[in-house]
Amino acid sequence: MVFGFTKRNNFEGGGIVLFTSVEEAIAAEKVLKAGEYETKLVAPPPDLRKGCDLALEINLVEKTGVERMLRAKNLSFLEILPVKSGSELLQVVQVTDFGGAIMVKAGNMKLTFDRGSGVILNVSGGGCPDIPYLHAEMLDKKLAEAPRPRDVGYTLCSLMLDRAFVESLDIWSNGRK
Repeated sequence: MVFGFTKRNNFEGGGIVLFTSVEEAIAAEKVLKAGEYETKLVAPPPDLRKGCDLALEINLVEKTGVERMLRAKNLSFLEILPVKSGSELLQVVQVTDFGGAIMVKAGNMKLTFDRGSGVILNVSGGGCPDIPYLHAEMLDKKLAEAPRPRDVGYTLCSLMLDRAFVESLDIWSNGRK
């Protein structure tokens, strides 16, 4: 329950929260999820970008509650907009199957793992200072045993690597692809 209202468990989208920095977007996502709001970190369409290249997709019908919660937690945002019809939020995750290995790309980050064992074969991309550390921490570990990049990293690169990691774990665990 958030501010006296019970949250629904279906994600309809239709709204986007714009921020001036990646850190603000990540902090807002954590606060809203803790408040049981359904959100997704997304890359906004170029025509909606006003600050950073990261935004939160929300259920537009929850705009007032989202706005209230962000203000109550002193989190700054530029504005909350409806996603214009015809404007698609950019898909940042792509999967490439190499037969014995699968590469998942999120933004400019790539994670490649062995299809059979789930062992991480490579982490690459980005230019952020925490990526060499994440590479060293994740390489040669099974997906189920590797640390989540968003738990040990601090940059947009680590956030995108986390998206690739979560997708990789889902693919491997559920035998997808």
